[in-house]
Amino acid sequence: MKVLMINGSPRANGNTALALKEMEKVFLSEGIEVETVQVGNKAIRGCIACQSCKKNGRCVFDDLVNETAPKFEAADGLVAASPVYYASANGTLVSFLDRLFYSTPFDKTMKVGAAVAAARRGGLTATYDELNKYFTICGMPVASGQYWNGVHGRAAGEAAADAEGLQQMRTLARNMAFLMKSIALGKETYGLPEKEPAVVTNFVR
Repeated sequence: MKVLMINGSPRANGNTALALKEMEKVFLSEGIEVETVQVGNKAIRGCIACQSCKKNGRCVFDDLVNETAPKFEAADGLVAASPVYYASANGTLVSFLDRLFYSTPFDKTMKVGAAVAAARRGGLTATYDELNKYFTICGMPVASGQYWNGVHGRAAGEAAADAEGLQQMRTLARNMAFLMKSIALGKETYGLPEKEPAVVTNFVR
């Protein structure tokens, strides 16, 4: 099994990375392969709603989004992690996730998603809620832990002193591993849930 982790921080070794590394230890102990993609320090532009991906099956901007798409398709779970900027996820990460989720045509049903936020003090839960919406719009079960998933720290490395936050990361990883393994067993026995043809109702007719 494989988990893809997305680090939305511009700091490759900051508090967001520290939280992800705590999760990685658990995943590896559970026999789950882990790959981390560093996003926050890249130049990622936002979606321009050109709809080219509907025709070509990939984003018109050939950058890290298209590089990551096959890794996402192959993964059983996705962790999206971000530092908190103005009670929100990093704008670079948001642009990346907008395009990654919208431009990829493969079925994401029953891939497990988990959101992680790193904050100095406030805005963690707002960021956590924002990231979870990427999962719930496309049939991905959301892994939860023992609290709202996050760590606290301002300077790089300070989150190492957040004992509760690190425990949350370990609990989240264990729960996510269990959920991915359970879904894999369920798919072998029952397959994926039946899907009806999509009904799209616009407010303006």
